[in-house]
Amino acid sequence: MNKKDIGSFSPSDISPVELDPGQAERFAADIKMLLGYKSRFVSVPCPACGSGVSRKAFEKYGLNYVVCSECETMYVNPRPGQKILDAYYLQSENYCYWNKYIFPATENVRRNKIFRPRVERLIDICKRYGVRRDILVEIGSGFGTFCEEVKRTGFFGRVIGVEPTPDLARTCRQKGIEVLEKPVEQVFFDDNTVGVIAAFEVIEHLFCPRDFLKKCYSMLAHDGALILTCPNVKGFDIAVLQAVSDAVDVEHLNYFHPDSLSGLLAECGFEVVEISTPGRLDAERVRNAVLKNEFDLAPHRFLKQILIDKWDNVGMDFQRFLADNKLSSHMWIAARKR
Repeated sequence: MNKKDIGSFSPSDISPVELDPGQAERFAADIKMLLGYKSRFVSVPCPACGSGVSRKAFEKYGLNYVVCSECETMYVNPRPGQKILDAYYLQSENYCYWNKYIFPATENVRRNKIFRPRVERLIDICKRYGVRRDILVEIGSGFGTFCEEVKRTGFFGRVIGVEPTPDLARTCRQKGIEVLEKPVEQVFFDDNTVGVIAAFEVIEHLFCPRDFLKKCYSMLAHDGALILTCPNVKGFDIAVLQAVSDAVDVEHLNYFHPDSLSGLLAECGFEVVEISTPGRLDAERVRNAVLKNEFDLAPHRFLKQILIDKWDNVGMDFQRFLADNKLSSHMWIAARKR
């Protein structure tokens, strides 16, 4: 794979291997903290269609992952309730580590390879659908890089970040970003002036995605746009690796796919206008899992040709094929308030 290909990068570019031991230590501490509440986890129906019928997929991190028998959404069940999740994110050692070490070390790569293209894609969607430009709200603003980049364009009159994790909210304020340090459930606006809500890699973390989407609907102006990104459970990385996939994270409770998330959005009053899977790392992540002996390609002879034997010649083309055909594990959905 040609690493100089425009827009390409590797997993190590956004999470340096030299920082892995420190991050792993904090991550283990967070898992231990979360599992300390396991006796208080609650059972839930499918977060997409509401069905109570499911089959077990696998266990990972001491959590039980199931697949809905009706819509094929994968989800953690039973799962931590909202109060437990609030405590988890407030006390997370892993988030502090990312904020202090990993985000600063990788910000230039993330800015150039992830956030600037993300801003360009979002603005393009807004232009094509005539979305109002009064206010953009990013839910889960994290290290603040997206808000910085979208402010720089001057496209929106006001850019607001919603970030409940204290260390990350502090970083946003230090960057001059207007930030609300509270869960989105506690965010209110006086009138419907919010033209766009962006939520990148947020919905998979939530106890009740349906409640979140209804809240977004109430915040948006008429014909306002909601732009989401999240894992696609039917994408190559997750579909092949299953529990081995890095996308299967202790914090990720919901694993939608284009059809199941579209259905949930429609139930919450939205009209889905675009779906894409512009992921760039599926093939390399599966290849890396094979090279680390975390996954065996022996039963998959055809994939071995692509990911190992002919990688330099066809790897990038294969990744483009996945992205172009909605087969990447990274999903974008744009929806309008009806």
